[in-house]
Amino acid sequence: MKYLFVGLGNPGSKYEETRHNIGFKVLEALAKELGGTFTLQKTAEVAEVKFKGRTLILVKPTTYMNLSGKAVNYYLQQEKILKENMVVVTDDLALPFGKLRMKGKGSDGGHNGLKDIQATLNSVEYCRLRFGVGSDFHKGQQVDYVLGEWSAEERETLNERINIATEFLKGFATIGIQLTMTNWNGK
Repeated sequence: MKYLFVGLGNPGSKYEETRHNIGFKVLEALAKELGGTFTLQKTAEVAEVKFKGRTLILVKPTTYMNLSGKAVNYYLQQEKILKENMVVVTDDLALPFGKLRMKGKGSDGGHNGLKDIQATLNSVEYCRLRFGVGSDFHKGQQVDYVLGEWSAEERETLNERINIATEFLKGFATIGIQLTMTNWNGK
């Protein structure tokens, strides 16, 4: 079985430690844990790892957040992976910092990366793992907030929360979305 895990973020060192790049951070942690290395390929950095007999294709699009759909569509087709076997890992302003929630489908919630994926796939029927980044910003400061770096307080538990996010992904590939949501949502 093959699975596609897409972490949303923006390429380049300028964005590396920003809240918007949490999708990249989660996939980097999973690749490191499972002995994978990212290489630059068409429209993305890609790592292929194995976990309990499953092949996991980890994709960090290099197309910038607002054009993430291009990489998602390419790797779904290139790797011949069903949409049902894909998870998109994204930041979410509607969830408190570190809160994790997996959903099997849903709206883009105003997230430009998800908007582009939904437009490209012409569907909202795909799994996403939402990583809460909180909403501690003044009106009109949303862009600065998501493109801002983690606070010192957030950094204290960030790696722990990232590790829990990798458990969601491993669960999705082994026990499926329903049991993963039951076991991990709200943790």
